[in-house]
Amino acid sequence: MEKIFGVNWESVFIPTTSVLEMIIRGTLTYWFIFVYLRIFRRGTGQLNLSDLLLITMISDAAQNAMAGPYESVTEGLFLVGTLVFWDYLIDWLGYRSVFLKRIVEPDPVLLVKNGQLMRQNMKKEMISEDELISILRENGVEDYHNVKMCYLEGSGNVSVIEKK
Repeated sequence: MEKIFGVNWESVFIPTTSVLEMIIRGTLTYWFIFVYLRIFRRGTGQLNLSDLLLITMISDAAQNAMAGPYESVTEGLFLVGTLVFWDYLIDWLGYRSVFLKRIVEPDPVLLVKNGQLMRQNMKKEMISEDELISILRENGVEDYHNVKMCYLEGSGNVSVIEKK
């Protein structure tokens, strides 16, 4: 019965790893993954199967580097708090500073201009014609020839301005 109802409160709340070490590990891992994803990935506002798989695998691969051998709830809360802190701080700094906003949020990329596909930009962002046409349909546009401008925004969303 001790194994079923007994709780070792010390192991639940008392950290086995230095809290400062957990914050440093969380910070380093967060920034590495942030920079890596900022440089190499920008979606189209949708999560597809490969994006979901990538995020899941990154989280699994980074877990040991970030957390080390932690076991208590307290350590987990400090680690999650560190990640949330950096995420919030980046958003806040990007809002307060035009310079930092340009660093943390990519510029919009023109995909369609006056009914013409900007194939070089599409290639750079790895968006196929079929994928772009699908995105346009989701925005209520039947034919890209009817599009004045279409941008892949820094957020990954696609904005469409139709010809009048």
